[in-house]
Amino acid sequence: MRAILDVVLLVLQLYTYVIIASAIFSWLYAFNIINSSNQLVYSIGQMLYNLTEPVLRPIRRVMPNLGGIDLSPIALLLLIFLIQNVIVRYVYPNVF
Repeated sequence: MRAILDVVLLVLQLYTYVIIASAIFSWLYAFNIINSSNQLVYSIGQMLYNLTEPVLRPIRRVMPNLGGIDLSPIALLLLIFLIQNVIVRYVYPNVF
């Protein structure tokens, strides 16, 4: 059972990196630092969008509209950190 919890924690940590990479990529794209007509850049952006958008979309529906500021990745990261802490502090020590 601990091995399964370790895998869950690892997946959550990797998804945290994906969320951060997606946020940085969106900033680079918004400020025209990267060229979206490049096929590699487009593929990376599409992959990050496909990985994060299904989870961020419901959060965006619940959160208020703040204009051009999107706080849904921060809310998702806080939720992931909460789940990780619950697993480490309460679930993991009680598993034999």
